[in-house]
Amino acid sequence: MLVDSHCHLDMKGLSDELDDVMARAADAGVGMAQTICTRLTEFDKILALARRRDDIYCSVGIHPHNVDSEPEATVETLVELAGDTKVIGIGETGLDYFYDHSPREAQRASLRVHAEAARETGLPLIVHTRDADDDTVQILADEVWKGAFPGLIHCFSTSREVAEKSLELGFYISIAGIVTFNNAEALRETMRDVPLERLLVETDAPYLAPVPMRGKRNEPAFVAHVAERMAQIKGVTTESLAQATTDNFFKLFTKANRPGGQTACA
Repeated sequence: MLVDSHCHLDMKGLSDELDDVMARAADAGVGMAQTICTRLTEFDKILALARRRDDIYCSVGIHPHNVDSEPEATVETLVELAGDTKVIGIGETGLDYFYDHSPREAQRASLRVHAEAARETGLPLIVHTRDADDDTVQILADEVWKGAFPGLIHCFSTSREVAEKSLELGFYISIAGIVTFNNAEALRETMRDVPLERLLVETDAPYLAPVPMRGKRNEPAFVAHVAERMAQIKGVTTESLAQATTDNFFKLFTKANRPGGQTACA
């Protein structure tokens, strides 16, 4: 079984045909998905979507793009909302200096609030980072120094240094369809050196459809193409890659219930 550890099922086109989307995922060997919160003002909708099906969980948080347009998140609010059984992660949060849709200082402050919520709840921090390597690593190191918490860098596409520093902090690395792109050789080289026991797989649907599905709307079923390419890069079978990344998902997202009959590798 594969798990799509990061997607946006609330987006139009996916939410409208949720049952069909998840049926196609199951046909592709994808047995679970985590749909990600990017705005607290839309959390109720995302939670309701996750409650519709046993194979969907969700997170709670504010994407760095939306920090400036959302009410300020507090640690107390995030912790309270994370108490629901369907909420398994904090985020996505992080820093995006490529688009700069929100002031950088506000992004940094929001990341620290989310980190504290992760520390208090014990839930993984889901981190987005783009063109913000130094600040991302520094803030995460500062926050982990205050008290360790689990986390991962989602849709990893940045430098080897960020991967190495994140692994040192105990974080996981999640790989999306970018790894299949022709111009992503640097990412593939970095991924070769990330231990298999620290890798997850995702789509970030409806964005970033992998080869050979480029140009189509991404969806959880397509995570199978990402996993196939990752297995080639790591020099393992697709089955071994699926087992490892699924085991890693449940080790990290401990509130998620593994489907019946599924067991971890010894």
